[in-house]
Order: sequence, then structure tokens, then C-alpha cells
Amino acid sequence: MAGKRYTTREMIEKLISFDTTSRNSNLELIAFVEDYLSGHGIASRLIANEDDTKANLFATVGPADKAGGIVLSGHTDVVPVDGQDWSSDPFKVVERDGKLFGRGTSDMKSFVGAALAAVPDFLARGPEVPIHFALSYDEEVGCLGVRPMIDAVLRTMPKPQVVIVGEPSDMKVVNAHKGIQSYNTTVTGLEFHSSQTHQGVSAIQHASELISHLMELAEEMRKRGDASGRFQPPYTTINVGIIKGGTALNIIPKSCSFLWEYRPLPDADPEEIITRFNAFAAEKVLRRMRAVHAGANIETVVRAQSPGLAATEGDPGETLVMKLARCNSAEAVSYNTEAGLFQLADIPTVVCGPGSIDQAHKPDEFIELSQIAECERFMQRLAEHVGRRATD
Repeated sequence: MAGKRYTTREMIEKLISFDTTSRNSNLELIAFVEDYLSGHGIASRLIANEDDTKANLFATVGPADKAGGIVLSGHTDVVPVDGQDWSSDPFKVVERDGKLFGRGTSDMKSFVGAALAAVPDFLARGPEVPIHFALSYDEEVGCLGVRPMIDAVLRTMPKPQVVIVGEPSDMKVVNAHKGIQSYNTTVTGLEFHSSQTHQGVSAIQHASELISHLMELAEEMRKRGDASGRFQPPYTTINVGIIKGGTALNIIPKSCSFLWEYRPLPDADPEEIITRFNAFAAEKVLRRMRAVHAGANIETVVRAQSPGLAATEGDPGETLVMKLARCNSAEAVSYNTEAGLFQLADIPTVVCGPGSIDQAHKPDEFIELSQIAECERFMQRLAEHVGRRATD
């Protein structure tokens, strides 16, 4: 019995209907995809997280034991809608003015929907080259899910020719992007009456010194620039996103914490900034704090780390994707994806997907219908490519 067919639009609507905000489970969406693929005779392998509340899905159309396959990679989680002013239900697709609105339409369920909807076409071609589906969880909170999937599956299978990460790129081919390193720094001082500043240790004051040091490093990175000339902005960036601290105006604050990140160029040392920050904190700031109060402390913990994607000019996998996407050149972007992790596993990887990063994470997130149509044509060309006979 033939499996159920979905149009790309229908598949996108179905995927959007699952609230897979990263704090939630994605298992209902995964179960739907597993059932859909099973209906077409395709087995899925699930790689669950430690508490079995989320799972990656890996499945293959065509000869799974053959090298040189093509991986279609997408994350299933989305960012929260809390506090955002949506004009419609974010988990129900609405069409207006040639656009589909809904959480995940751009980032990145439209790519996943187009790929899944193309499964019957892939099968009809009798693929000689395998197409692998790699759907992950928790990309939005640090590319957490894809790591065990790479270790459990991709490092042990016949090496693919290329991984296509379908993040929104306006269907342009991206072969380089920045990395991301994010941290939570907590400064612990000593509470005292605000009139006795010589006896207390202000956590906010010393946190501000650390933040000022980060801004000095940011300026140094700006001046150092980008030798490739491909990125905007053309340098490694540093940002402090959230600061919390203090109790009352007349109390020297005991605690202050701040969340910060940097996005290194792919050829930069990803450890340089955190190493220099920790050295400054220990040698310049904490030493003075402990001269007043031995129990003072500065603790910095990692929140997320994901490597950049480095360009590999002339790679056959990249050349193939450029041909499928009808692109003459590759782009570089400043946002981060799972692509760098695939590249670390020695698998050629590019980013290419429908929609614009400018719409990602925003209220009334949308994708242009023209972008969906372009992605459908991409999948049609992919079906033709994998179905070609060796003698063609």
C-alpha cells in the first residue's frame, strides 16, 4: 500500500502545528515523521536524549550502505513566542500577501517540509545515490541534539558526499559562517551598607570592569578585521545580552551575573577570547576583590559552543549543491548553524535553504511562497540527480 502523499504546503502546515519550542518535547513531530516515512517503506533510526523526552531522527532513501550520499539536515525545534506580538496563531500557518506566517516557517520547517514532501519523488526515481534525512533537536539552545546523532550514525556510516543544512539562506549556497561561544559569568562579592564601601565588595562594580574588558576585546577584534573580506560585520563580534544584580540602592550588591557571547570568524582561535577574559578576571579583578573579602569569587560557565564553518573551495559536494541551487558563487554569513559540527566530523557541508534569516525568531515570522517554490525545484533536481544511471 502506497504511503500518504503531502504537498509541500501541507507538510509545512503539519510540521508548524507541533509546538516544538526548545523547552518542549519534539517527540510528537518525530513520531509523525517516522510514521510518514514508514508508510513509504523507509525505516527510521531514533537517537534519544538522556531522559527520552526528545529525539533525533535519521532515515535513508535509497541504498543506505553506499558512500557518496547526500544528507538533508534540519532541526525540529523553534524559538519561543513568549512576549511577542503575533497577529495570528504562531502554530497555525496563515497565508497573506504571498507569504506563509507561522513559527518555524523560515527557521526552518519549510526546508524540512519540502524535503519530506519530495520523498515519493525520490523513491520514484529509483535512487542509486542515497538521500539521508538528519532531523535534530535543540539546535536553538546550542546545537545539542545533532552531536549524538553525528557520533552514533554519521561517523560510522559510509561517508556522504555532502551535508546540506537547510537553514534560511534565500536558497543561496553558504560555505562559511561564524562560530558561537556563549557564557554565564557570576560575580560574588560582599553585602554591606552602602555607606561602608571600604568594607563591602560590589559585585556590580566588578562585573562592570569585566564587561568593560570585553568591550576592549571587541574593539581589538574589530580592528583586527576579517582577512577574507566575506563577512558582515567583518570581524569577530562580542555581545553582552543580559545583566542581573543588586538588591536595593542602599545595599552594596553581593551578586551580579551577565550572559555574554562571541562569534569568532571560522579561521580564528575560538578559545582566545575566553582565555584572555579568564586571565583578566583572575589576575586583575578577583585579586583585588579577595584583598577585601576572601570569599569573593568570579565563575564563568559555558552555555553553548558551536564551531564555525570554514570554506573549502572547489569541494565536489559544494559544487553539486551549487548546481542544484543554480548558484554561481557561495556566500558567507554571520549566524551559526549545525554545519560546523558536520564539518568537524570530516563531512563536506554547506548551508542552503528557503527563507530569510531576517525573519527568523521574530513575531509574525514568515516565508515567501516564491522561496518555497524555489526549494521545491531544488528537490526536483536532487531527485533527478540521485536517479541517474551510472551510464548516463
